[in-house]
Amino acid sequence: MSKKVLIVGGVAGGASAAARLRRLDETAEIIMFERDEYISFANCGLPYYIGGTIKEREALLVQTPESMKSRFNIDVRIYSEVIGLDTHNKVAIIKKRDGSVYEETYDYVVLSPGAKAIRPNIEGINSERILSLRNIQDTDSIKAYVDKDETKSAVVIGGGFVGVEMAENLKHRGLDVTIVEAAPHVMAPFDSDIVLAVEKEISDHGVRLILNDGVKAFKEQGSGVEITLNSGTTLTTDFVVLAIGVFPDTGFLKESGIKLGARGHILVDANLVTNAENVFAVGDAIEVVDFVNKQNTTIPLAGPANKQGRIAADNIAGLRTSYNGTQGTSIIKVFDMTAASTGDNERTLKRLNISYKTITVHLAAHASYYPGALMMTLKLIFNEEGKVLGAQAVGADGVDKRIDVIATVIRLGGTVTDLTELELCYAPPFSSAKDPVNMAGYVAENILAGRVEVITTEQLATYDRENTILLDVRTEIEYNTGGHLEGSINIPVDSLRGKLGELDKTKEILEYCQIGLRGYVASRILTQNGFKVKNIDGGYKSCLMSPFKPATVDPIETPDKPLINPDTQIVKG
Repeated sequence: MSKKVLIVGGVAGGASAAARLRRLDETAEIIMFERDEYISFANCGLPYYIGGTIKEREALLVQTPESMKSRFNIDVRIYSEVIGLDTHNKVAIIKKRDGSVYEETYDYVVLSPGAKAIRPNIEGINSERILSLRNIQDTDSIKAYVDKDETKSAVVIGGGFVGVEMAENLKHRGLDVTIVEAAPHVMAPFDSDIVLAVEKEISDHGVRLILNDGVKAFKEQGSGVEITLNSGTTLTTDFVVLAIGVFPDTGFLKESGIKLGARGHILVDANLVTNAENVFAVGDAIEVVDFVNKQNTTIPLAGPANKQGRIAADNIAGLRTSYNGTQGTSIIKVFDMTAASTGDNERTLKRLNISYKTITVHLAAHASYYPGALMMTLKLIFNEEGKVLGAQAVGADGVDKRIDVIATVIRLGGTVTDLTELELCYAPPFSSAKDPVNMAGYVAENILAGRVEVITTEQLATYDRENTILLDVRTEIEYNTGGHLEGSINIPVDSLRGKLGELDKTKEILEYCQIGLRGYVASRILTQNGFKVKNIDGGYKSCLMSPFKPATVDPIETPDKPLINPDTQIVKG
């Protein structure tokens, strides 16, 4: 007997479930309900269509009702909103565009309702000039504003991935753009030491960046919007893009008996089954297990949603496939920079009281002697046993493949030693004989083996300097012309063995080079000669990254106030 399967919602999760199920079962009756017109579209591409990089609107449409019918024999019903689910009698209640309501029985249901943009109860938020970006209709509305000749400015509320992508694309369209973020930094998956480089890139491209400040009120002013921030700052703009996050679109399930989490997300098991018989759920509306720390969490990403849709279909077809958690692997283009991350960041691990260590390396994306070798920063997070917990990277080139490799190692339960042993593609235009992933593994392995102790720039900011020596082991030219840390003395690593007598063994030595590699050599020399030594993680490059602070008035203005304390100020050469 054929199965009757209802798919509630399309896009990544629902459309993937429908197509996979048809490939597995030609006899199943599959009905997909979508309350809007578009069942499957490239939502990650929406900002780039607004910005003009993607020229054709049709390119965003992955599947249409007609194509789903002709290729997969799926009954797609658009403008049909599922407003209730009777899980005891196995009946869905559907509201049509004309307001009429009807019922549809089922054997199985896949819930893929997605999420809605958060619109908090802020004074003036219902203005027509305050828009969100979640679907094709939203895209059309925003693009209509951008295309008007009189539109000169926009304010993006929220510095998450969508907010930053929107800011970049609006800037590409020639608008005066400001990002307002209530948190201390943009893009929550990244730790502050990595995201500072991204914030500098945003500011350097003329986008005003206001951090640690939320919106108090909106007010329409003639043809624009006045925004009052919690700090009392006021901004005036032609229109606003609200990008402060999403919440699960699960209100229609309140009377269904399906269990929801504290924030309304659907609870599922490893097979993506809810507590209701034969009801599955996928995508942005569900709670998932964090692959690294094994805690329940929510991670709204297209990749996991696609995989979940496929797994739900497998289980309906009797294959018993399980979903083993989400790592949160993600990437973003920010003007001329790429930033990517996978696994857990420091903030998450601290919150869960999970012990960890970190290292940072700054290396060329390919062989330094081959033209166009650009520097990238790679941060690795791991535990005492060497198991890799997470990684983050920023740079102009090669960031994606390094994070993808580390994401794979995490998925396979790998360690820093596994990173050292990976045999990766090498030719001078593409990498180095020792890839940055290998190098990160070597550095981490040295720390775990006790061959070197490191101190981060964050720890340096509060370190007791009374009984320490700050030692710069770069060349004299680098020290004098490239800048150095205030209060440091300069002994180049190649001269260090002959000048050990100049150093006080009763004091701890905090030493650094440019990116950390010569610092490791210096640390080994000093340690084996009886000195107590810590190598500054990532070297002077990490120190240079830490002082940046976004301007609140002139986004191009160079900040004169470092984030690290005055005792470790950067002295420019």
